[in-house]
Amino acid sequence: MSRIDERFEQLRNTGRKAFVPYITAGWPSLEITIDLCHMLAEEGADFLELGLPLTDPVADGPTNQRAAQEALNAGMTPAHLLQLVVELRHGGFELPIVLFTYFNPLRSLLARPDGLSALQGVDGVLVTDLPPEEATEHIASCRAAEVDTIFLASPTTPDERL
Repeated sequence: MSRIDERFEQLRNTGRKAFVPYITAGWPSLEITIDLCHMLAEEGADFLELGLPLTDPVADGPTNQRAAQEALNAGMTPAHLLQLVVELRHGGFELPIVLFTYFNPLRSLLARPDGLSALQGVDGVLVTDLPPEEATEHIASCRAAEVDTIFLASPTTPDERL
């Protein structure tokens, strides 16, 4: 059972809703991002969404767009995000970590020689611009690597699509 499944089971058993904060990785700095992750865990977060900064985050609002651009301007890269996850896990960070990204940066990560194993320590991947109908290969490769896949749904999403 994944960390994500375990946490949802704990929440169901206690009748609680999940608190899932989002942080743009590398904003305002990598060091502060690590501090924020620990602070959020101490303050009751159930999961942590780490956003991989992108130059054109079309699904994000102006605040997240600005944070992503500032993180990129400060030198944040996908490799830094992966190192951040490794540092968190080596430091005993136990919350489930979800990588919040777009398909192109994810493809770049997966093109690395270590492929999906580069996501070690990441529990789930939320790809904002990849519809489930077009994600067969993505889902299969994530399942093989024991990384949960997460897709967006709206209140009007039909049951058959869910």
